Amino acid sequence: METTAVPQKFEKVLEILEKNGNNPARLIPILQQIQDEYRYLPEEIMTFAATSLGISPAKVFGVATFYSHFAMRAKGKYVIKICDGTACHVKKSTAILEAIQKKLGLSEGKQTDDALLFTLETVSCLGACGLAPAVVINEDVHGLMTPAATEALIDEIIKSEVQK
Repeated sequence: METTAVPQKFEKVLEILEKNGNNPARLIPILQQIQDEYRYLPEEIMTFAATSLGISPAKVFGVATFYSHFAMRAKGKYVIKICDGTACHVKKSTAILEAIQKKLGLSEGKQTDDALLFTLETVSCLGACGLAPAVVINEDVHGLMTPAATEALIDEIIKSEVQK
């Protein structure tokens, strides 16, 4: 009996599928675990998962694109969310956004830096209006931010990454 080798990039996906009993009814948790592993949902990985689960790639893509939690493009290790809700906008969150874009070489069309260290997202509200303008980096909320303070945070992260 001949076994076919699975490309190395799919080995982790096979582990995730096995951990979930290869059960298509667990598609959402499977996609969440795949995203945790890759930081987004690569197209070829979703197709492989669909085939392995015996469901159509269209169903997997449909679920992945329906839920805003799932990312279809690579994200950086650090996701920076800038609030542009009313309170933050009035307190100049746009200046923070522009400072970060300039510092990291990003734009509206390019949200992730080339090193895949940072992804910049604008959100409608972070629920921290009393701390406006607010910035969240991964799970850490930073309030009463300025462009300079935000750039200093980014510099600290870069410095910590270089030391690793």
